[in-house]
Amino acid sequence: MSQEEQPKRPQEPVKYGDVFEVSGELADKPIAPEDANMMQAAETRVFGHTQKGGAAAVMQSAATANKRGGFVHPGDTTDIAAERGVTVAQTDVPGARVTTEFVGGQVVGQYVEPRPVASAAATEAEAVGLSLQSAITIGEALEATVQTAGNKPIDQSDAAAIQAAEVRASGNNVIAPGGIAASAQSAADHNATLDRDEDKIKLIDVLAGATGKLSADKGVTRQDAEGVVSAELRNNPNLSTHPGGVSTSITAAARLNEGADI
Repeated sequence: MSQEEQPKRPQEPVKYGDVFEVSGELADKPIAPEDANMMQAAETRVFGHTQKGGAAAVMQSAATANKRGGFVHPGDTTDIAAERGVTVAQTDVPGARVTTEFVGGQVVGQYVEPRPVASAAATEAEAVGLSLQSAITIGEALEATVQTAGNKPIDQSDAAAIQAAEVRASGNNVIAPGGIAASAQSAADHNATLDRDEDKIKLIDVLAGATGKLSADKGVTRQDAEGVVSAELRNNPNLSTHPGGVSTSITAAARLNEGADI
């Protein structure tokens, strides 16, 4: 084997920001063995097993590579994971159950499990106070986002998705001054000037009580969902939607309305 073919020892550890869409201090932290063990335990408590290709599996692979590179040692834990926790939470939204995995309060994995209409009907009142007697509205779907991603700092992709939702709810392209779309855009512009996530305006600040803030509302259709998803994708540098975000809630509501044939 030539010198060029000799395997090279990694020059840098695998950090959270290398494998997950996280920010701040966590993004720069090497993934440690005990972090992975905590996520495996959390997944097992919720699912009964670890998820194939899930956050625990990714973290275990990264921690193993970091141990081999000498960047971490058996028993090491990232301070943020130790202080803020490694958790898995489940939330029912219209037409789906969303399972979200967190490290230090930031989302590192999410699974959206469609729920049968009959099952969803039994849990809607408990989840978001919706009823199959009438179509789930855009405002109600936006309010559901607060449960799944309320602590997410608003960025341009969120603002675009919220604007698309408001436009479809009102039926015109005029953005109402002081409405949720205007507030979301203002929040995104403000957040872009800040470094610390804890100082930024979150989705909950804009979307809480969204139904009452819309000038008009309507039942969510598949076309509405496609428009909102498209707006969020176009304004995300990674061309992806945020797990549990605006598009997820709107899409779940459209699916339920369509399945219930309301």
